[in-house]
Amino acid sequence: MDQLSAMRVFARVVETGNFSRAASALNMPKTTVTNMVQGLEAHLRTTLLNRTTRRVMVTTDGALYYERAIQILSEIDELDGSLSNANVQPSGRLRVEMAGAFADNIIIPNLCDFYQRYPLIRLDLGVGDRLVDYIAENVDCALRVGTPRDQSLIARKVSELDFVTCAAPSYIERFGMPQQPEDMEGDHFSVGYLNATSGQIMTMAFDNGTRSVEINARYIVSANDSRTYQNAVLAGMGIGQLVPFTIRDELAKGNLVRVLPEWKQEPMPVYIVYPQTRHVTNKVRVFVDWIAKLLHKSALGSLDDPALPSRLQASLVE
Repeated sequence: MDQLSAMRVFARVVETGNFSRAASALNMPKTTVTNMVQGLEAHLRTTLLNRTTRRVMVTTDGALYYERAIQILSEIDELDGSLSNANVQPSGRLRVEMAGAFADNIIIPNLCDFYQRYPLIRLDLGVGDRLVDYIAENVDCALRVGTPRDQSLIARKVSELDFVTCAAPSYIERFGMPQQPEDMEGDHFSVGYLNATSGQIMTMAFDNGTRSVEINARYIVSANDSRTYQNAVLAGMGIGQLVPFTIRDELAKGNLVRVLPEWKQEPMPVYIVYPQTRHVTNKVRVFVDWIAKLLHKSALGSLDDPALPSRLQASLVE
């Protein structure tokens, strides 16, 4: 029995909670995965997993073995990586999740640069603001706005994001221009943003330097995707708080107008997150470093930032 391979298979079954998902993630037949786990149990003379028709439960011995196994596997991977030829390019599939606004406006326009640097990495982009099961879906890392609440994730802050309150001219023609944030609770409507983590509509925050308020604005429609949210604002469905790099052209064309410009919004942090249980491979490291430099170069700041071009085409030439 190849105990090291069996340990890797067992760890993936525990992480995915299912033999079929583990087999898919490992690109192995399900029978091979089952036989390797059974062989490991026979070698250890103990039961690591309790199987039912619907799920797999880790036994007490299995939980203890898993904790030690992932430590050993991580150390072996780290050792292999440290002794690898420095000239060997990172390679393999890299699964990354991010919001559509980042994918469309920043990542995709610069992917040729990433490919030229790392031609052996195959990048699979999952686009949207939905909740992600990092282990079951075999996601390596994600780009997320806001401080992560999931304690099982390792987070690296890579930027900050400002927001601008705005509306479509058609909305202003129908409802007029609000004079203060509290108008959003009475005479005006917002486009609601549905937070995927909490399942709640996010409040709208305002600060004019002397007063800070959070408004539970009325809304006609809400969305849990940043692009859909912006399109609803453009369609005149309500007032929204949007990020500068997605709306600069729309403001210049007159498709959007600023609302309550004397009131600012607190910047939100942008993080790259990845699961603690997964060894951070070379391909993940180089992507995280690349995207951190890209976001720094892209100047995600306010609309007044002269470094922010009309269409982001950030250069990473060193």
